[in-house]
Amino acid sequence: MATVEKMPMLAIGYEKLNDQLRALKAERPQIVDAIEEARAHGDLSENAEYHAAKERQGQVEASIADLEDKLSRAQVIDPTTLSGDKIVFGATVTLLDEDDKPVRYQIVGQAEADAKAGMISYNSPLGRALIGKQVGDDVEVVVPSGEKYYSVDKIEFI
Repeated sequence: MATVEKMPMLAIGYEKLNDQLRALKAERPQIVDAIEEARAHGDLSENAEYHAAKERQGQVEASIADLEDKLSRAQVIDPTTLSGDKIVFGATVTLLDEDDKPVRYQIVGQAEADAKAGMISYNSPLGRALIGKQVGDDVEVVVPSGEKYYSVDKIEFI
């Protein structure tokens, strides 16, 4: 029997997915109205408005199904309840790059990853390289721009 793979995420990521789901579900009646209005224009074979509304309906329904799947498999993790000396999901890590310049990332789920905001997925190249490391460990990661080297400076659970 197949097992359902849980998706770890923070509460903020769970809420973000829920908000997206609510917005898409709220759009459903508008799409139905657009389809009905386009249908009233007559010949459906050459009715661009009808085809556009039907296409949007398909996109919305696929997105709703995807979001419902992610939410049903969500394993919400509160990083403040974690502790330890190794980098795990939810940890906020301060790294020193090759120039000893500090960079800070939180290890999060795919749904909430935003590198510009300092939130990297545990599945990203850097995220995978960091999991299990301790303060003082060196990390080498191959990213699209080349190889990067970091040293783990601090691990926090905030």
